[in-house]
Amino acid sequence: MPLALLALAIGAFGIGTTEFVIMGLLPEVAGDFGVSIPTAGLLVTGYALGVMFGAPLMTVLGTKISRKRMLMLLMGLFIVGNLISAIAPTFTVMLIGRVIASLAHGAFFGIGSVVAADLVAPDKKAGAIAMMFTGLTVANVVGVPLGTLIGQSAGWRVTFTVVAALGVLGLAGIARLVPDMPKPEGVHLRHELAAFKNVQVLLAMAMTVLGFGGVFAAITYIAPMMTNVTGYADGSVTWLLVLFGLGMVGGNLVGGRFADRALMPMLYVSLGALAVVLALFTLTAHNKIAAAVTITLIGALGFATVPPLQKRVLDQAHGAPTLASAVNIGAFNLGNALSAWLGGVVIAAGMGYTAPNWVGAVLAAAALLLAVLSAALERRADSAESADSADSADPVVVKAEQAHSVQQAAVHH
Repeated sequence: MPLALLALAIGAFGIGTTEFVIMGLLPEVAGDFGVSIPTAGLLVTGYALGVMFGAPLMTVLGTKISRKRMLMLLMGLFIVGNLISAIAPTFTVMLIGRVIASLAHGAFFGIGSVVAADLVAPDKKAGAIAMMFTGLTVANVVGVPLGTLIGQSAGWRVTFTVVAALGVLGLAGIARLVPDMPKPEGVHLRHELAAFKNVQVLLAMAMTVLGFGGVFAAITYIAPMMTNVTGYADGSVTWLLVLFGLGMVGGNLVGGRFADRALMPMLYVSLGALAVVLALFTLTAHNKIAAAVTITLIGALGFATVPPLQKRVLDQAHGAPTLASAVNIGAFNLGNALSAWLGGVVIAAGMGYTAPNWVGAVLAAAALLLAVLSAALERRADSAESADSADSADPVVVKAEQAHSVQQAAVHH
């Protein structure tokens, strides 16, 4: 794997840290600005919305320049946003800083996926994408717990300053290690938008929303579930999330490796197993050891779907994959928002803190059904194409067509 992937992974590490670390620092931020916890939660919601809308917006703006330069500009935006958050005098200014930083998120991973895939041989593309996303998964194991610890001991402003410094490191790495790939010739915005007419691209994005949404239906409410149902102490939740992060790292790497060999079978296995494990979580949540193992498996199976889904979008978008790739990153965040809302609905309905696990299982199962549908449609299209090729190559058909042409010419004459 080329060193350029390391630079992309560093950028991904910084982005992953800033996205999730705020969840552990909400009480400190709310206390400093004198706002309620739900109000402080807008820092999470605002970031997610910024990713959803920023992914296509920033990608479209980047169609006029080279991908390397756009990646550098995105990291610059990320740095500025985190510095604004670090020095924000009011809550509103901090929210603005969070949104600015989030605008870089989707486009960075979208464009970065295309660049990573272009850096390696065709049979290594999913592995290269997984290598970049390793930065995001490691952020949940190292960056988020460490950032939370720094924020709780030295102040949350120090955490965001450190995250901005990570952005500077990522920017320097991209400038030094990523080759200067020219902007693809003949690819315009209309070509990028045309990818969304492809049913397979839309199905892959729907799988992303539902499959990864299944993960966040459970993980969003992991703290009350583990403390009220399983019996863990409040301080244990951080380490349970580390286990989740370790699962993400392993699942991401395994998913990237096997997606290069058999992409759709990898999706069948990971989505099917994810649905089963989420359903079982309603039972294992009542035992500390079983719950810890299940949380690790959810992280592994959830992120095992990321490289194959991202590669699926790149493959199906053909010659104009950049916008589709970026929008698919927004689809992950849409899944997060949708599943978190649905999980809250079932808890509010009095079904208990384990009810979101059933929501996640249903979402993952729905993603599996879409994967089966996608493969069936692809086989049908391939069969039709093969039949057309066979007909055009059939000597009898060719002679019949020639005879018909001669007859038409005679009649016209």
